[in-house]
Amino acid sequence: MQATQFTVDAAEIAKFEAMAAEWWDPNGKFKPLHMLNPCRLDYIIAQICAEFGRNRTDALPFSGLRILDIGCGGGLLCEPMARLGADVVGVDAAARNIPVAEAHARQSGLTIDYRTGTAEELVAEGEAFDIVLNMEVVEHVADPLAYLTACQQLLKPGGLMVCSTINRNPKSYVFAIFGAEYVMRWLPKGTHEWSKFITPDELYGLIRNAGLTPVDKTGFVFNPVTWQWKLSDRDLSVNYVTASVKEGEKSD
Repeated sequence: MQATQFTVDAAEIAKFEAMAAEWWDPNGKFKPLHMLNPCRLDYIIAQICAEFGRNRTDALPFSGLRILDIGCGGGLLCEPMARLGADVVGVDAAARNIPVAEAHARQSGLTIDYRTGTAEELVAEGEAFDIVLNMEVVEHVADPLAYLTACQQLLKPGGLMVCSTINRNPKSYVFAIFGAEYVMRWLPKGTHEWSKFITPDELYGLIRNAGLTPVDKTGFVFNPVTWQWKLSDRDLSVNYVTASVKEGEKSD
């Protein structure tokens, strides 16, 4: 299947552009991501180290790896990857996110290649990456399979994609929409559409149809007592993350 130019959902982009200035405010509209970020990073780092034989205790364990963060927002994942030594490209279809990300990277003394664009545009430009980080994006696109196919096309042989999203069931509606948007008011109302959430089995099917091989799925579980997230290999009922690989030999 060829990637198309039609996976971007203009209404979804507008939602996140309206919140762009708050990306680095840990108590702002992106508070849930700031809270989740340590857990996300633990998973991402572990998967990259396992797949590419890296040691996370090294000074720059991801040196020589080219990483794409698609839907990068304000750079919450790009900056830690750059600090670990990776060559990082952050791309977002919401144009207002990019100046925010660039400004914060300059303040942090980091060199990150930020661009406004889409996965499909990167494919057309012939870009290739060792790793694609695809976090909390697939539930916001118009055509998940076409979008994931574009992500697959951006991976080098032997490459790794880490993809997280939200499960679709009554519990996810209560926690991810009613709880986060209406009770805790962590997110503006309408940030998520329950009908666009994707079950783990559905996501595995989409990943396979896109030409990748799933190798792991893990839950992100929030503890309301400690107000912390943890990884769980059993509870994928709300937030969860997957790892998948592109068949072929890794290049040196």
